[in-house]
Amino acid sequence: MASAKTWTAALLVIGDEILSGRTQDKNVAQLATWLNVQGIRLAEVRVVPDVVEKIAAAANALRAENDYLFTTGGIGPTHDDITVDAIAAALGVEVVVHPDARAILERYYETRGGVTDARLRMARVPDGAELIVNKVSGAPGIRHGNIFILAGVPHIAAGMLDALTGTLEGGRPVVSVTLGGMVPESEVADLLRETERAHEGIAIGSYPFFRDGRVGANFVVRSESREDAQAVADLLQASMESAGYSVVMGGV
Repeated sequence: MASAKTWTAALLVIGDEILSGRTQDKNVAQLATWLNVQGIRLAEVRVVPDVVEKIAAAANALRAENDYLFTTGGIGPTHDDITVDAIAAALGVEVVVHPDARAILERYYETRGGVTDARLRMARVPDGAELIVNKVSGAPGIRHGNIFILAGVPHIAAGMLDALTGTLEGGRPVVSVTLGGMVPESEVADLLRETERAHEGIAIGSYPFFRDGRVGANFVVRSESREDAQAVADLLQASMESAGYSVVMGGV
């Protein structure tokens, strides 16, 4: 029987403020978590500056390698919000004002000073795009094929993801089981590698820490099957305990 398809997505984080350190990105974690619930793996993240050519090149590379591409940042009202222009360039289409987006902005800003030229920039989309509902701040997100253009502000991006919930094709969510203890990961590296290699569909991550003058690690077993993940975690626990290490399910 052929193995089930693994659906993947990439995230393109856009903005000089991210690269300069002025803004700390929070969208990676929330997108990865949301994608997993949809049965999609976040396979790659890239951060690029506010340069049309760099955004377009990265977008074309990432959308070709993955089922979905998400972008965050650069869709606001200012001159340096150029994500729409860059994605349009990547797709080889024109930038147009989406009539529904314009209507949404006109309603939203009716009692907030009206739609200015700057605010109207948030109605611009690559030609052929659809809109992603934004119940938080009015200005919609944008979907063009397998590309999803989201706001950079985390709580607004979260609202857009909520609107997309259940609309993307994906596989089974990944589940994880954690165990850990005062175990130097270098001493069990071979065991981890051999266990992962012997169990198809299982991935094992090792996360070391230093506490009270001692080294230890948590080990995370991931799989699309909770039963398989738990079975491998139980096997690791038994193997480590037989080697003289004390480990606990749930991690430390």
